[in-house]
Amino acid sequence: MEEKSLAEMQREVDRYISQFKEGYFSPLALMARMSEEVGELAREVNHSYGEKKKKADEADNSIELELGDIMFITMCFANSLGIDLTEAHNKVMHKFNTRDANRWTPKDTE
Repeated sequence: MEEKSLAEMQREVDRYISQFKEGYFSPLALMARMSEEVGELAREVNHSYGEKKKKADEADNSIELELGDIMFITMCFANSLGIDLTEAHNKVMHKFNTRDANRWTPKDTE
């Protein structure tokens, strides 16, 4: 499977959404949709790793697909607000590498 950069994925999502008159949902609607998708991911994780197993007649969703849905909604949200997710990622990593530099116990590097 072809590797894509985050910027390429954002452009791909934008091309998809741009073909429809409705365009992007409002930020509030996107936030609600993201919350729904996170709930669906939680349900799948609970089925796979928790005590609550699926019923025999329940659809066979996957953690992978739910994470993909969350990525899609995240890209829609970012695109609708003009946010470059690569830049957002870089800022978050800088924050973790500075603010949290001594927060965790490093693995031995022997």
